[in-house]
Amino acid sequence: MTAPDEKKPTAPDRREFLARCGQVALGGLFVIKCTPALADLVASDGADDIPEWAYAVDTTKCIGCGACMRACRAENNVPESQFRTWVERYEIRGDHAVRIDIASDENNATFLSNATPAAEAKDGRVKAFFVPKLCNHCETSVCVQVCPVGATFRTKDGVVLVDPEHCVGCGYCVQACPYSTRFINKETHTADKCTLCYHRITKGLLPACVQSCPVGARIFGNVKDPDSEISRVLRERRYTLLKPELGTNPRCYYIGLDMEVV
Repeated sequence: MTAPDEKKPTAPDRREFLARCGQVALGGLFVIKCTPALADLVASDGADDIPEWAYAVDTTKCIGCGACMRACRAENNVPESQFRTWVERYEIRGDHAVRIDIASDENNATFLSNATPAAEAKDGRVKAFFVPKLCNHCETSVCVQVCPVGATFRTKDGVVLVDPEHCVGCGYCVQACPYSTRFINKETHTADKCTLCYHRITKGLLPACVQSCPVGARIFGNVKDPDSEISRVLRERRYTLLKPELGTNPRCYYIGLDMEVV
């Protein structure tokens, strides 16, 4: 996700795209060469001992402090003004109008329409809450389908990743993502997004955002393990998905999500 005033790179024209792609076109089809390490990660019929990672957000706990955003930036070297995860504040007013703000500075967790309680009361605010956002790691990922060079893929343990060595920065996946969680990294000029800190979870660690959350609003784990925290939460709490009508089968579950959030 890129901050609203960030100038987005434009997609290359077809000639530039083909030159940067560096792939061999045969009969209109691109031949993708995967390294052995990458091939090992690509999703296949998973064995029982392979985890199935998923993520949950408890919106009833989030306090909008921005600790998750700071931890993500530090852990993943995310450029300033670009975000792999962020927090939105929803304000519901008496006339049912909905205003959505995005934290513009995670160091201070400031929001674009920060106002004093007295001012908000005059505006007729009746309810406000925070909703963290990140890649939904969809089982049926639109971004994977539109990538012309196969740089975006879903791992066998259920995480959608980008191979920066193959990504040509065309931006098709950025435009296709229905959750607006992707961006073109202004330093690497390739597609970027949340990886669930894949370099950490494959070592038995939690994603940095989960590790840093002071109130336990972010939950991560293996849904194949009935004793994991995320399995317990999904059994005991009512949850919903973002834009379920699209059929993307997100793997990010929201607890206590208000009906105004889409």
